[in-house]
Amino acid sequence: MGVPAPAKVNLFLHVTGRRDDGYHLLQSVFALTDWCDRLDFAWRDDGQVMRHDTTPGLLPDNDLCVRAARALQAATGCTQGVDITLDKHLPAEAGLGGGSSDAASTLLALNRLWDLRLTRRALMEIGVQLGADVPFFVGGHSAWVEGIGEQITPMRLPPARLLLVKPPTGASTQRIFGSPDLKRDTKTAILQGFAANDTQDGAASWRVDRLDALLAWGHNDLQPVAQALCPDVGHCIEWLQGQGLQGRMSGSGTAVFAVLPEGWSGVSVPAPVDSGWITRVCSIRDVHPLAGWAGD
Repeated sequence: MGVPAPAKVNLFLHVTGRRDDGYHLLQSVFALTDWCDRLDFAWRDDGQVMRHDTTPGLLPDNDLCVRAARALQAATGCTQGVDITLDKHLPAEAGLGGGSSDAASTLLALNRLWDLRLTRRALMEIGVQLGADVPFFVGGHSAWVEGIGEQITPMRLPPARLLLVKPPTGASTQRIFGSPDLKRDTKTAILQGFAANDTQDGAASWRVDRLDALLAWGHNDLQPVAQALCPDVGHCIEWLQGQGLQGRMSGSGTAVFAVLPEGWSGVSVPAPVDSGWITRVCSIRDVHPLAGWAGD
């Protein structure tokens, strides 16, 4: 059984407060993309969870895929096992949710492989124990996200292509959120302020008609702190500006993205890939490729 694990992009990321337990309150739109890791699962009858990589040594043995599989076993009493082969394409410390997406695809795939028949809500409850972004990927749609990441409202976004740029350096999420310079009081937004209520196939949802307006309204509160900790973030934005594009950091990692205009024909100056930069053109997608793999 082979499945994809897509990246997400934070179209904006506002920090609206902090709880007494130290967790930050956020508002964001998470957009799924068609840039994916690939995972393959082979059933075992001995209960063991074994992971194999196409690039040995890339990830620790007890990565989020393994933890997801074991959490699913613990939650259900399942005695089946699995061999997991991870073909990693999404860069680490990028703010693209790669590890969380891998964990979510593992939960969805094993729910089918092991014939557990858990609902999406049950899988999301297991996923939140693994990471704040895991329930979003299990949820199956691009979404408006609030709270500490647990409040998820599916959204429809207009078609768009993105240019993503990731420098070789990463940024510590803990250091960014722990910085005294982080703005933590962005005014809380109301979903109805920029999205329209929509009904399609009998199901109510929310729809954004203009991506440019959403991007112009929002920002990433983590970006100034990240740029101070990792100047390469600013270098990525400057390089995108040299292409006539407006860049913004995604999430708490160092990847920067820009929406490509129609008719865009490519970069005028190549990114400095010799220094370890990664560039990728991808498209926004509203629905996760495994969206139908769990019941509601």
